[in-house]
Amino acid sequence: MNKNLQVAKYIVADLFTAALAWTIFFSYRKWVVDHEVLNNLQYVFLDRKLYLGIAVIPFFWLILYIIIGTYRKIYRKSRLKELGQTLSITFIGVTFIFFSLLLDDIVISYRSYYKAFLILFLLHFVLTYSFRLFITSRTIHKIHRRIIGFPSLIVGSNSNAVKIYKEIEAEILSSGNKFVGFISAADNDDFQMSEYLPHLGHIKDLKKLVQEHNIEEVIIAIERSEQNSVERIISQLEDTEVVIKVIPNLQDFLTGAVKTEGIWHAPLIKVSPDLMPAWQMSLKRIIDIVVSAFGMILLSPVYIFVAIGVKLSSKGPVIYKQERVGIHGKPFLMYKFRSMYSDAEQGTPQLSSENDSRITPFGLFLRKVRLDEIPQFYSVFKGDMSLVGPRPERQFFIDQIVKRAPHYRLLHKIKPGITSWGQVKYGYASDVDEMIERLKYDILYIENMSLTMDLKILIYTIMIVIQGRGK
Repeated sequence: MNKNLQVAKYIVADLFTAALAWTIFFSYRKWVVDHEVLNNLQYVFLDRKLYLGIAVIPFFWLILYIIIGTYRKIYRKSRLKELGQTLSITFIGVTFIFFSLLLDDIVISYRSYYKAFLILFLLHFVLTYSFRLFITSRTIHKIHRRIIGFPSLIVGSNSNAVKIYKEIEAEILSSGNKFVGFISAADNDDFQMSEYLPHLGHIKDLKKLVQEHNIEEVIIAIERSEQNSVERIISQLEDTEVVIKVIPNLQDFLTGAVKTEGIWHAPLIKVSPDLMPAWQMSLKRIIDIVVSAFGMILLSPVYIFVAIGVKLSSKGPVIYKQERVGIHGKPFLMYKFRSMYSDAEQGTPQLSSENDSRITPFGLFLRKVRLDEIPQFYSVFKGDMSLVGPRPERQFFIDQIVKRAPHYRLLHKIKPGITSWGQVKYGYASDVDEMIERLKYDILYIENMSLTMDLKILIYTIMIVIQGRGK
């Protein structure tokens, strides 16, 4: 499956239908207001406003579609959900276009305005959804006929796994699973699934196997006697984008939002991986880009002041960079103004403490007002971090935390941030115990993620900076 090509199909179709809908609507408006279509059709197509609209309006719609997540999960679209989404975003977009571009037309009657709104709405909706319906229907048809599918893995090795495997394989309309193999939760070597699929390993190998085989879907079908392994299985997949499904009798052993799949397929419960609505996630990224860009520009005098202060306070580089672990466990370089003496950490990684002798006097001031963090606007702009999110840690400390708190992996489902609920409530951690204590605040943030929550955390962070209460 070529996801980029599939996305391109939808984008081209959406741009074309937006341009076509505007062209037809523009011609209609000329006829109603100026009667130009009836008298001189050529005049309509010489109007610069027509081509200005064709050049700009389709990209306005494209931005709206990206914000609401239209092009995410491109092979897992539902025609019914797409109908509702297209209907609602068309209403929002047409309302914006109507009030920003059309209300300065010559007023014939307010009834003509309502009629114009309805015509533009119907034109855009019908054309857009018709093309999308065609592309989505062809894709679903290919999935149902097993022409395309999702690399899948069964977790389970005996009767439950065999039963669900047979049900999925016997589906007249395939759900899209292309099984690579199975892994076992039991320690013995007698597996009923060996008759149907290759045995790839044990659940301890799950994350590695998901990466090696590019697994997109994991189906948990373990036995009742193995149900104490569910939390362990889920925790290994928490920082991935893999779709997780479970057989119904495991539902009571899972926490979080679940929803059933299509009625024509095998009875499986899908564990929802979405922490925020798609439109909020897109808007969060837009806010990250805009704020980080303006932050770097507006704070440039502060950057210069801090850089001079760091340079004069002690020998060494102005900017300190360190590898941290980000979304989905991927490492990235995080940048900070150096607040410690050069070569303060040698050998085993160490956390800073409140009265740490390695911190320079100027560095202590920077930490109090959080100015040591402002180079991270660059990481936010790049996309390695977000303005708000759990603080990124080094792999050395993550390995220690996970041994005692496996649910720490849940933090890797989202981008790390410059500030976080844990940072606001707890501040810097000086040892692993404090990291685990701070973890509960970051888990609460993930369970309650929203743009409103981000705004609250940013306000509290600004208050801490102004009051110099940084820990």
